[in-house]
Amino acid sequence: MPNSPSTRVVAWAGFVALAVAMGIGRFAFTPLLPMMQADLQVGLAQGGWLASANYLGYLAGALTAAYLPWRASTLLLMGLFSVAATTALMGVSTSWSSWIAWRSIAGVASAWVLVAAASLCLGRLALAGATHRSGQVFAGVGGGIALSGLICLLLDLRGFTSAQAWLILAALAAVAMLATRPLWSGPVPVQAGTQDTAARSDGNGQWRLILSYGFFGFGYILPATFLPAQARTLLDDAPLFGLAWPLFGLAAALSTLACSTLLRRFSRRFLWMVAQLIMAVGVVMPVLLPGLTGIVIAALCVGGTFMVITMLGMQQAQVTGGARARALMASLTAAFAAGQLAGPVFFSLVHEHLGGTLDSSLYVAAVTLVAGCLLLLKPFPAQQPGTADSNELE
Repeated sequence: MPNSPSTRVVAWAGFVALAVAMGIGRFAFTPLLPMMQADLQVGLAQGGWLASANYLGYLAGALTAAYLPWRASTLLLMGLFSVAATTALMGVSTSWSSWIAWRSIAGVASAWVLVAAASLCLGRLALAGATHRSGQVFAGVGGGIALSGLICLLLDLRGFTSAQAWLILAALAAVAMLATRPLWSGPVPVQAGTQDTAARSDGNGQWRLILSYGFFGFGYILPATFLPAQARTLLDDAPLFGLAWPLFGLAAALSTLACSTLLRRFSRRFLWMVAQLIMAVGVVMPVLLPGLTGIVIAALCVGGTFMVITMLGMQQAQVTGGARARALMASLTAAFAAGQLAGPVFFSLVHEHLGGTLDSSLYVAAVTLVAGCLLLLKPFPAQQPGTADSNELE
C-alpha cells in the first residue's frame, strides 16, 4: 500500500513497544528492588507483594485486552502511556498502598501492549510476506530487559536513589513512545477473502494451544523467581551479580533473532517443542548440578527460550485465530499469567503444608513443561483466507 510503513519500520516500532512494556513496565522492578531495599528499606516480603501485584495486573490486562471496545492501536497507546505514567509515579510516591496500585496498573498496561503490539506487528508482517522479521519484534522484550538492567546497574554504582531511577526510566518510556508511531498511525492493511472457518471449527486446537501456553507460564515462573536468589547466595560481587540480569535479557533478545532464522528450515511447532524441552532441562539443572555452574546453565536454558516460546505462541495464535487473532493472543497471555500466578502459590502450599522443597517443585515445573510439549504433538488448524477484524490491525 502507498505510504504504508516498511516492514523494517514496523518491526522496529514493535521492538520499542515491547521493550517499554516488558523491559520497564514488567521487569525493571527486578534490578530496582535491591536499590529500593537499600534506600527505602523495602523488605523481601514487600517486594514479593509488589511483584504479585504486577502479576495480577498482567492477568487482568490479558483478560480485558480482547474485550475492550478499542482498536489495537488505541490499546497500544493507552498501555504505553500507562507504563510511562505509573513508572514515574513509583518515583514520586512513598506509600505502600500507592506502590501496589502503580505496579498493578503497570501489569495491566504491559499485557495490553503485548497483545496489541503482537496483533499489529504480526498481522502486518504476515500480509507483507515478512514473517521473518517477527524475531526483531520480540527481541524488544530481551532488549528492554538488558537496557533497563544496565541503566539500573549504572545508576546504582553512581549513587542514584531508586526514586531517581524510576523517574529516569519513566522519561525513557515516554520518549520511546514516539518510536512506536508507525503502529498507531498511517493506512491500515486489510486482508481480503472469506471468513476464517478452520480456526473456528477446531475449538480443541485452540484449547490445546491455550493450555500448553499456560503450562509454559507455570513452568517458567519458578526458576525465574528463585534462580536470582540462588545466584545471589553464590555471588558476593554486587556489580557482577548486577550484570546477570542484563545478560539474561541479551540472551532472550538474541534467541528470538536466531529462532526467526531457524523458522525457515523447521516448523513452528517443532521449534516450540524443542525450546520448551530445553527450558525443562534448565528448570531441573540446579537440582541435578548444584552450585554456580548449574545455575548458569539453567539461566541460559530458561533465558534463551522463554521469549522464543512467547514469540512462537503469538505467531501460532495469529495463524490459528484468523479474524479473531487478537482474542486468541489475549487468551494465551491470560493463560500464561494464570500459570505464572499458580507457580509460586503451588510452591508455597507444598512447602508449608506438605513439607515439599524447592527441588521437588522444580521437578513438577519440568514435568508440566514436558506435558505442554505433548499438547503440541498434533498440528494446529491453519488459517484460511479471512477478513481481518478492523480492530485487529488498526
